[in-house]
Amino acid sequence: MSFSLKSYLEQKRFVVDRALRQVFKDGSDCPKALWGSMKYSLFAGGKRLRPVLCLASAEAVGLPQKEALRIACALELIHTYSLIHDDLPALDNDDYRRGRKTNHKVFGEAMAILAGDGLLTYAFEWVSNPAGYGAKYHKKLPQAVHELGHYAGYPGMVGGQVDDVLAERQKPTLSKVLSIHRRKTGALLLSSVRLPAVLAGVPRPKLKAMTDFGWAAGLAFQVVDDILNETGDSKALGKKAGSDRERGKMTYPSAIGLEKSKREVARFTQKAVAALKPFGVKARPLAELANYMAGRTN
Repeated sequence: MSFSLKSYLEQKRFVVDRALRQVFKDGSDCPKALWGSMKYSLFAGGKRLRPVLCLASAEAVGLPQKEALRIACALELIHTYSLIHDDLPALDNDDYRRGRKTNHKVFGEAMAILAGDGLLTYAFEWVSNPAGYGAKYHKKLPQAVHELGHYAGYPGMVGGQVDDVLAERQKPTLSKVLSIHRRKTGALLLSSVRLPAVLAGVPRPKLKAMTDFGWAAGLAFQVVDDILNETGDSKALGKKAGSDRERGKMTYPSAIGLEKSKREVARFTQKAVAALKPFGVKARPLAELANYMAGRTN
């Protein structure tokens, strides 16, 4: 059976963007400045990779799209908040994101911080509302929400961001880089594919298989990010190339070099695709997405 990843991505991005517009259709009870700041970053373009992975995982485990979209939108809200905060002067101090000025450059630092706060808290309000799910999924919903908090919080993404900041200008080691990447980027990517499996109540072996896929694909994604920051073009990336080196960030290329980093991308991707075997042809979109992430140029 033929499969067009390009068509798949376009269709799923459309579905996600339509859902996000529904999430943010009414800002009447929100301060106007905050509403504008949140929407500026949320609808800045983005690949919508985490929500698309979520929808692809849902297809593999048999979770209906209605339920999967609740998780997918929450993931994008959390991801967007993390980008806004990452770009702040106190952290990465970036002027551009996705080809246009970062949130704090347009709305000021205070409003950017509050926009991130607003997106994060609304993500949990949105994903935890039982009215958004069929009754058969209510039993597993608390576990899914709990895991999202775990992977987005200090055990996962936030903790990885802390380690990333503290590691600046230190001598890079592979073990430290791996730890940072598994938490800062890998944890939220893992939750993108694991949460649909949790909500669907798949058997333990399949949950482990999806977890193995998520960890490996997440690491491959971040190593590619490291490589592109070192070798890519600012215009294509939509942000400043070479910024990791300037800030003394601990990355895969700084720890093991570019060529070895490229081999690690291939190894992680092969591991990710192999983990999908228990799901058969239903996981083809996930496998294609893993290969796409490994070969991307921005």
